[in-house]
Amino acid sequence: MKPIDDLRIKGYVPLLTPKNLKQEILITDRANKTVAFGRDVIEKILQRKDQRLLVVVGPCSIHDEEAALEYAIKLNLLRKQVKKTLFLVMRVYFEKPRTNVGWKGMINDPYLDGTCDIIEGLRKARSLLLKITEMGLPSATEMLDPITAQYVADLISWSAIGARTTESQTHRELASGLSMPVGFKNSLDGNLSSAINALMAVRTPQSFLGINHDGKPCVVKTGGNPWGHIVLRGGERPNYDPISIEETRLNLIEKKLSEAIMVDCSHANSMKKYRGQSVVWKNIIGQFISGNKALIGLMLESNLHEGNQEVCADVSSLKYGVSITDECISWEATEQLMLWANEQLLQAVPSTY
Repeated sequence: MKPIDDLRIKGYVPLLTPKNLKQEILITDRANKTVAFGRDVIEKILQRKDQRLLVVVGPCSIHDEEAALEYAIKLNLLRKQVKKTLFLVMRVYFEKPRTNVGWKGMINDPYLDGTCDIIEGLRKARSLLLKITEMGLPSATEMLDPITAQYVADLISWSAIGARTTESQTHRELASGLSMPVGFKNSLDGNLSSAINALMAVRTPQSFLGINHDGKPCVVKTGGNPWGHIVLRGGERPNYDPISIEETRLNLIEKKLSEAIMVDCSHANSMKKYRGQSVVWKNIIGQFISGNKALIGLMLESNLHEGNQEVCADVSSLKYGVSITDECISWEATEQLMLWANEQLLQAVPSTY
């Protein structure tokens, strides 16, 4: 017979099961409490039972565990300084969706050399998340590959479904079964309908194909996720201005969805220029102080040092603490923005905190 199957498959590499990885890199009581606490606070913020703003802040992507841990230590100290007004969660992104081709993140290619040792990538990701959550610092990530969640989701307090995948039925189904709040970004062109439709789908019970903790293919049945919310990241134009926020709020009301709105200070809202993030940040803090209670949080792309750099063949020549994907603001700028916001919020509405 003429071969007709797997014509373009070069091979299969068996994965260790989620259960085996979790036994190998075991969650501790301290980490468990951090994750549970983070999820609980975020749920309260989404319900307005906690008046603080949620802030998901950190590198665009993680490629260097040492730099990520240095950043986490700094952020954890800052978290305690601003805890009256802001609830800080570290952005710990291991998977990167690509518009065409490029490095897909630490899980897919942990050594930045195209070897795509995904098993080692999963180990590195879980180990780093464990170290960060053991500090008492909650973590956030983007859920991109539907299988990956089984390996790391127990260490995540908030997750995102990105602009490229918000419209994906697979990701909506996945999010309906996740144990943490999930933010859905508007589409790349700025359209809100994909994210709003996703919010309607994610709160609904779903059935889909996946794997269980033993790595066995199965039908996954979910109960629906009540903690979905929208994240405005801009599109063909920025969408963080008061008119865009109000338009989003009215769209959510029309569909009987929660009015909770998060704003991404990066991406199209800053025209993908790191210096623009501070403009968005200060504008949103100002809107919140002025009484816009639909706003529940912000996202910042931040690293030890500002800007970004290209991935090169000689990985050892990469600058320490500088993003290899989107441009990020520096740690110093991050700290200044957080302390400024904390001061502004305390002065404007001291009785709230």
